[in-house]
Amino acid sequence: MIYSMTGYAVKTRDVERGTLQLELKGVNSRYLDLHFKVGEELRFLEIPLRELLASRLARGKIECRLAFNGAAARGDQLLLNGDLLATLKDLNARVRAELPEAQPLSVNEVLRWPGVFGDQTIDFAAMGPLVLELARTVIDEFAATRGREGEKLAAMIRERVARMRDIVAAVGPRIPEAQALFTDKLKQRLLEALGNASDDRVLQEVAVFATRIDVAEELSRLLTHLDEVERILKQGGACGKRLDFLMQELNREANTLGSKSAITEVSQASMELKLLIEQMREQIQNLE
Repeated sequence: MIYSMTGYAVKTRDVERGTLQLELKGVNSRYLDLHFKVGEELRFLEIPLRELLASRLARGKIECRLAFNGAAARGDQLLLNGDLLATLKDLNARVRAELPEAQPLSVNEVLRWPGVFGDQTIDFAAMGPLVLELARTVIDEFAATRGREGEKLAAMIRERVARMRDIVAAVGPRIPEAQALFTDKLKQRLLEALGNASDDRVLQEVAVFATRIDVAEELSRLLTHLDEVERILKQGGACGKRLDFLMQELNREANTLGSKSAITEVSQASMELKLLIEQMREQIQNLE
């Protein structure tokens, strides 16, 4: 399968006293570039998450967000710590005995006192396996979105390849006849310009120029590169860099085709080919 570097996935999971949420966003990048936004209480999971993402993804700028959203405690979960209340009562009485003008503890202050509802701490270390399990699920969905996008890009590239083949097929058979007519005109002009020059000299000059404007080799290499593009797309996997290199080679052949053009048909073909190559290059930048 062909994968795009653009993708998105998010999932949540209910755990004791709250909810875990993990979100992945991906855009194109030359390399695998991982960025994490993780709460301090779950920071210890960044390294295993990085290793997990690196084992599944080859390229792209990936943003990973991991958060724990605590849930409000229910009424039946709010049990007062009797020992702590007794201690606060005793301390309050002793302080007021020494400092009669001191204000007594208010109900609000007592209820907000750390530990007044017993042990409310959360064991984040125990969430490690749950987070990694959630991450695997999110990565699967993330990869699926990148795969769907990648297939669309691959279809677009194949369509451009087909159009390029049509251009080569249309212009190829017309080149020998058009070049023959052009060389005949050139020969006549040379005879008129050189005057008493021998026919051998004229034929030699025409032959040299005919060699310079021969584009059969460029057309053949274009088709070879197009074959390789289709082979790579069929093979699938991380192919963005290889396809990008082939776009450079295709563009080189199209440029050479234009520079050697001696007839309008070849010039037009060169321009159309370069436009299609640029369209493919823009989309290939998004492939993994």
